[in-house]
Amino acid sequence: MIPVDDDHAASTEETASRFRGLDTWRTGEILEALWRSQQQAVAACQAALPALERAVDGAVARLARTTGRLIYAGAGSSGMIAALDALDLGPTFNWPETRTVVFVAGGLDLQRGPDPTIEDDATGGSQRAREAAIGPDDVVLGISASGGSAYIVAVIEEARRRGAMTIAVASRADSPLVRTAEHAVVVSTGAEVIAGSTRLAAGTAQKLILNLFSTGVMVGLGFVFDNLMVDVRPANAKLRQRRTTIVASIAQVDRARAADALARHGDVKRAVLALAGMSEAEIDAALATTGGNLRAALAGARSSP
Repeated sequence: MIPVDDDHAASTEETASRFRGLDTWRTGEILEALWRSQQQAVAACQAALPALERAVDGAVARLARTTGRLIYAGAGSSGMIAALDALDLGPTFNWPETRTVVFVAGGLDLQRGPDPTIEDDATGGSQRAREAAIGPDDVVLGISASGGSAYIVAVIEEARRRGAMTIAVASRADSPLVRTAEHAVVVSTGAEVIAGSTRLAAGTAQKLILNLFSTGVMVGLGFVFDNLMVDVRPANAKLRQRRTTIVASIAQVDRARAADALARHGDVKRAVLALAGMSEAEIDAALATTGGNLRAALAGARSSP
């Protein structure tokens, strides 16, 4: 029988006594322990939602009024998780690559992974932040399970000195990263099944928190209408078909008319507004006035005489 988690508030680096002898367990018992730990990691994220809400609202407010960037900084597996989240924003939401920056301590070699020694290089973190010319328009996330990565703490320190909005994503409340950032999103995932292997429960929590954060920001910035990806890039046949389906759904027309509107007007938002009866000049003006928010632009179209 697998022992229950009686010290879930433990540090990610601690060795949990309940997992001693793990290498002697049956495969099914090992898998159940890992599965249960993952469940607990997901459940632990709920307590962080109020802090995450404040971070999302702050990021939306800053990025909506500027051309600032969303900057992710992580080391080790945290850096790779951060890169996954950041690099999907362009294809999914058409978030500009010029407004996305990813710092992975030591770089990201897909064969060897990040260089673990760079995690301790505070000077390198500060230098990287300066080289990126971080400023008041930017939103910078530092991701570290332990909250003790010197490289990431230095990035956040430098970013905050330069007036950027700073957010810590960590599994330890009492950590240098959490103390340094303006906003702290802490998910206490506890001791790992395999002691210190934060690619497990802590990594799952980081993946979820970053998914929630970036999706919440993109929704707040107007890249979603209802629950539809109205700015999705038509990079392949599946996504081109999806755009047609999105236009048909919002404009309440058949797929043939939706496809024709897309061909004529180029993207989902313009196609929908054209099907609502707006001219090219009116579409340009509506999108400029609303910052590209389709719902607001469509409301204006429907209220026009």
